[in-house]
Amino acid sequence: MKTSKLISPTFRTAAVLACAAVWTSCASADDATTTPPKLVATVEGISEYQLDNGLRFLLFPDQSQSKVTVNLTVLVGSRQEGYGETGMAHLLEHMVFKGTPRHPKVPKALQDHGASFNGSTSSDRVNYFETLAASDENLEFAIDLEADRMVNSYIKGEDLASEMTVVRNEFERGENSPAGVLDKRITATAYNWHNYGKPTIGNRSDIERVPVDNLRAFYKKYYQPDNVILIVAGKFEEAKALALVQKYFGPIPRPERKLATTWTEEPPQDGERTVVLRRIGDVGVVGVAYHMPAGPHEESAALQVLANILSTEPSGRLYKALVETKKASSVGAFAGGEHDPGLFQLDAEVPKENSLDEVQNVMLTTVESLADKPVTAEEVNRAKKQILKSRELAAADTSRIAVSLSEWAAQGDWRLYFLHRDRIEQVTPEAVQAAAAKYLQRDNRTVGLFIPSEKSEKVEVPSTPDVMALVADYKGRAAMAQGEAFEATPANIESRVRRQELPEGVKVTLLEKKSRNQEAHLALTLHYGNEENLKGLETAAGFLPEMMMRGTKKLSYQELRDELDRLEATLGTGGGGGGRGGRGRGGPGGGPSPGSISFSIQDKRDNLPAVLDLLRQVLREPLLPQDQFELLKRERIAALEQAKTEPAMLAPRALQRQLNPFPPDDVRYVPTTAESLERLRHVTYEQVAQLYHDYLGSQAGELSIVGDFDPAPCLASLKETLSGWKAAKPYARISVTIVGDPSGGRQSIDTPEKANATYNAGLIFPLRDDDADYPALVMGNYILGSGTLSSRLGDRIRQKEGLSYGVSSSLTASPWDKRAVLSVTAICNPKNMSRVEIAVHEELDRLLRDGVTNDELAQAKQGYLQARKVGRSSDPALTGMLSSLRQLDRTMAYEADMDQKIEALTPETVDTALRSHIDAKKLAVVVAGDFGTNATILP
Repeated sequence: MKTSKLISPTFRTAAVLACAAVWTSCASADDATTTPPKLVATVEGISEYQLDNGLRFLLFPDQSQSKVTVNLTVLVGSRQEGYGETGMAHLLEHMVFKGTPRHPKVPKALQDHGASFNGSTSSDRVNYFETLAASDENLEFAIDLEADRMVNSYIKGEDLASEMTVVRNEFERGENSPAGVLDKRITATAYNWHNYGKPTIGNRSDIERVPVDNLRAFYKKYYQPDNVILIVAGKFEEAKALALVQKYFGPIPRPERKLATTWTEEPPQDGERTVVLRRIGDVGVVGVAYHMPAGPHEESAALQVLANILSTEPSGRLYKALVETKKASSVGAFAGGEHDPGLFQLDAEVPKENSLDEVQNVMLTTVESLADKPVTAEEVNRAKKQILKSRELAAADTSRIAVSLSEWAAQGDWRLYFLHRDRIEQVTPEAVQAAAAKYLQRDNRTVGLFIPSEKSEKVEVPSTPDVMALVADYKGRAAMAQGEAFEATPANIESRVRRQELPEGVKVTLLEKKSRNQEAHLALTLHYGNEENLKGLETAAGFLPEMMMRGTKKLSYQELRDELDRLEATLGTGGGGGGRGGRGRGGPGGGPSPGSISFSIQDKRDNLPAVLDLLRQVLREPLLPQDQFELLKRERIAALEQAKTEPAMLAPRALQRQLNPFPPDDVRYVPTTAESLERLRHVTYEQVAQLYHDYLGSQAGELSIVGDFDPAPCLASLKETLSGWKAAKPYARISVTIVGDPSGGRQSIDTPEKANATYNAGLIFPLRDDDADYPALVMGNYILGSGTLSSRLGDRIRQKEGLSYGVSSSLTASPWDKRAVLSVTAICNPKNMSRVEIAVHEELDRLLRDGVTNDELAQAKQGYLQARKVGRSSDPALTGMLSSLRQLDRTMAYEADMDQKIEALTPETVDTALRSHIDAKKLAVVVAGDFGTNATILP
């Protein structure tokens, strides 16, 4: 799809008159464009303007990254929904992607521009946002699109019929998580009257039965210029952005209707409330919620600090009371920031052999007896540093700031983003103590068990403050330091790159450039062991990275975290081996193969040398505390136990086992869930220590630094760290080849009481990423299923038939071994699985039989190349890319060559490559869900 072009002065009047056919009571061209936008406020480099029709918009220029984000926030959420309308705001979020007369295929138009895009709905707002490569054309396209679909979306009955089932499938996906369902139950119990008690996804019957006329009326009522905030952030010229906003939003008339404010207030709770959820599962959950003030209220900052003090690892009071004592496998705390008074929430995951009652009693005693054990200045300062560090790191990315600003705008005004920061800095132990004493009381809580109350002790929660009064004279601080204008083309990147080698065998790639907030990103990967000497150590390898981060010979685990907070830095790690499982409630994954370990750093220029010294300690002087090993082991066993009945965990693992049938004693073997649990239970501390002492060293690896840094001191520190670090065990890359003759087939796994099913399919064939057919296959996959909202699979399975919330395909090819995999994933209602399977096979067969069209390929090439450009504009992603290229002894010429090969593709070359390598009969399929008796149960 072509992007919209600038309207020349000759045709401006005609264009505005054309708008009148769509926008009812449209103003004349002169009325719409003569009054310039009014500057409302400027804070720390962000300016707010307003048009005559009521539209408010923020401009946040940042020349340091070659991308631009456009975010349209509609100030309507589940809070505004009436009886029978639950889920309507969220359903409209989906419907607004269904097109307008001028943009009939919104996802396709966004994809053709290489945009990273999405929408989201909360209690107080709906967001639509896209990040594109910075250009005048893309900026105009995004602003034009948001203005158009804000008032001209179809909202057709036939679209509702298909999208309703997609949203219902999203609802069903949430029903798979007992913890998520419990959270909804607690929230619904805590609120008797306010709409915050109703989940944003809505009630199932409301989703299924909402009349399209009601949905259209809701849309016309709230999707108007006086009820939205437009945010433009990134690389653009402010004058051009002002003109484009005026051009596309200016002609939209101010609506005649007046929006009423919501008036329902939740009365003070007059006794503890309980709710019990009983479902199949292996890990229990205890949740507690207390009513708290609205996000703009001054006490919300103290409560956010309190949440950190309670749950952060390893110093959190609940963490010490429950996780370190083995009563719970994880804990969390969260202080909600809402437009109206919200909830302060706690949760804990409890292994089935432990007592839920005991965990609940410990939680309540810990949080409701703070008067006896007041918070300390050390705890408050640590929490403040962690909160402010997280905010500071996010502030380096304008696209993330754009989303954050919209969240605060939904709470009352975008300037609360800065005011809340100021309040966090000013929080005192006394303020935290006062807030805890005021709100963390028995009669103000909702838990998962019933506890009788002897008397009523109501807690008055203050009303939402006057936000305009709070921010009216707020000036903020100096804007963050800007980076240089850097176009992230392969040629530009290559011209700035410096390469060398550090002692023993680490290949170094440096890209020095001025970045926003003087940030730098570092990635270090070390390779160790081989497929013979790592046998039996696969599970232990999964523990090594995190164990190295649990303290050094000079710094304890907590002291290391505190030092990173002081330096406003992140030091992360990854890699290791199988059997690790997942973290939190997202469910375990198979984990990477053993034989590599990676570290990443994000920090400012002046602090980077100090962080590199911390990295030195982690690499050369790790404490490897045994008590932390036991704690990690319990966490991972609990996570795997919880996920062993999850379709989204079982199906991918079963597929990987089929595609990679290595013998059980091979390091590349994919274990069953039961085998992974058994391996976790038998892994020992001595194995992890052996890996560090005998296997790890700097004999092979890659290191990349991108951003604002001084190379001389950084390289000197890294040389000192890596010199003389030789492993006793030899290293050789572990190849991953195709085993046997892969054939197709179908497996079905039964997961009772799981409302959402998972489809996974894969096809393995011999190919490397430097083979001649690789670019053509990349485009073939891109057309088949690169996007849930816009691709052949997405158009058929989600957009047309409404069977799945998420469906996509992917292509991976090794740069080393002749091994490539085409895979397809989808989720759906178990009853719709047969239709999903049929649709996938039919679309794959159609692609192979009929091939791709000229227009389809042209649009795919444009979208794919734009997306690659957006990816290179991200410093963390670029850091990883440079390391990967260096491991292969490649330069950015490989990336440029790939772009050229993609651009040169024809339909014939794509069709030929697909038919040469893809045999649909060899597609292996695994489905998992509640299919009744027509399924097999795997261990």
